[in-house]
Amino acid sequence: KGVFMLNVYTWKECPHCKRTVDYLQKHNILFRNLEIEEQSPEVIAKVVEVNGGEDWVVPTLEYNGKWRKGEIFDPFKLEKDLHDLGVL
Repeated sequence: KGVFMLNVYTWKECPHCKRTVDYLQKHNILFRNLEIEEQSPEVIAKVVEVNGGEDWVVPTLEYNGKWRKGEIFDPFKLEKDLHDLGVL
């Protein structure tokens, strides 16, 4: 949809990240998988802020300036949140 790309901030050790990425691939949703530890300090600070200011939590999603904080994998909640973000 449009020119926006869904950004998915993940960590290689995170099982919920892997399941989220698998879900997006299975449903043919275009996204960028961004390893959190490879991001700039500014991006990491934003992910920390979105998640309440303590530390980064993944998978954190961003689409067109709208954010979804990191959560455990739940396919039904993920689908609802992707609709709310405008991805679906």
